[in-house]
Amino acid sequence: MPPSRHRRRRADRRSSRRTPPIATGGGFRSRWLLISFAVIAGLFILALLAPVVLPLNFGGAGRGSADGYVQGVGTEVPTSEDRAHFATNFLIADVTGGNGYSTAPPTSGRHWDGWVACGFYPPDQPVPDERIVHNMEHGNIIVSYNFTDAERIQELEDVFDSIGKTNLWGVARFYDQIPEGTVALTTWGVIDGPMAGVQKDRIEAFFDAYSGTLSPEFPNGGAPCTQGGVMNPA
Repeated sequence: MPPSRHRRRRADRRSSRRTPPIATGGGFRSRWLLISFAVIAGLFILALLAPVVLPLNFGGAGRGSADGYVQGVGTEVPTSEDRAHFATNFLIADVTGGNGYSTAPPTSGRHWDGWVACGFYPPDQPVPDERIVHNMEHGNIIVSYNFTDAERIQELEDVFDSIGKTNLWGVARFYDQIPEGTVALTTWGVIDGPMAGVQKDRIEAFFDAYSGTLSPEFPNGGAPCTQGGVMNPA
């Protein structure tokens, strides 16, 4: 005997409860997932390309200061209001209307994104101002020298290596914007020199006073130049 119409309706209801509902919005959700992925990918690509095509990039703003200046060790100089990063296909003169840095060697200002590793850089491995300012933003000390005599360069390197703090905070680089035969010491907001020859006591005093102490980006002790550098000494 065939089931009655009432029984068939009850069986249909039980079957509908046991069968999972069919998703009807899958296509809509898939489109939104694709759109979201495309937007995220586009933002990521834009973040990579922006420093190449724009003179300015993300970076710290605000005034760094030489609040830790030690009287009699170097000369305190005003620091730049702007310490933003800019792309490596530009020079400091390009983003300051030709003004460049306020001191030579520089002691603050805009700079490239990426710093150099600690160490002694020979004359055939130049380190640009735009790169070295980033190190000073981290509380590092820069020893800029203009020596052409190999013996004098070796003398400075020996002194540099003998100072214990240089392996964490020191970068030495050739710099022809100071008189030949001189050395200049810089950190954020302080300069000493140019000084004639290799003056070990003066160099060591500068490192003792300012290693990691004048970092506007890392004010609580600075950031050593031991890791993450885009350049390493040869």
